[in-house]
Amino acid sequence: MGDRDGVRVIARNRKARHDYEVLEQFEAGLVLRGAEVKSLRDGKASFTDSYGRIDGGEAWLHNLHIPPYDKATIDAPDPVRRRKLLLRRREIDRLRSKTRESGLTLVPLDIHFRRGFAKVTLGLARGKKHRDRREDLKRKTMQREAERAKREAARGG
Repeated sequence: MGDRDGVRVIARNRKARHDYEVLEQFEAGLVLRGAEVKSLRDGKASFTDSYGRIDGGEAWLHNLHIPPYDKATIDAPDPVRRRKLLLRRREIDRLRSKTRESGLTLVPLDIHFRRGFAKVTLGLARGKKHRDRREDLKRKTMQREAERAKREAARGG
């Protein structure tokens, strides 16, 4: 997708910002097996129903779908297996307390490569209510209309 500061974004979870209010963001390393890296380099990944969780003092990413690499010769791992996230102990402890006490969720926002290493951007998020989503849509529509009116005024006047 884009290449900013040595970062190549592979996939974005566009639905995350629609369904959740992201309060904080973290970057975590992603432990992958075999040809999963090549599959990611081909830009193949799906965030459908994926989420992060702290289990037994470790961070895990569940339900991230990385399809098997089509040119791999040996058997590929399960495409939706849970994958370990690499975070500092301090960050894991903080995330565990926030998700338990505050009712917040860990949501993957994107997958990218930084200096050759696969990373995932996690968002500490709170679920939006239905009315919040509607208000966001209204606000975006109003902004779009205002921009359009500005452009038309500049062209016509």
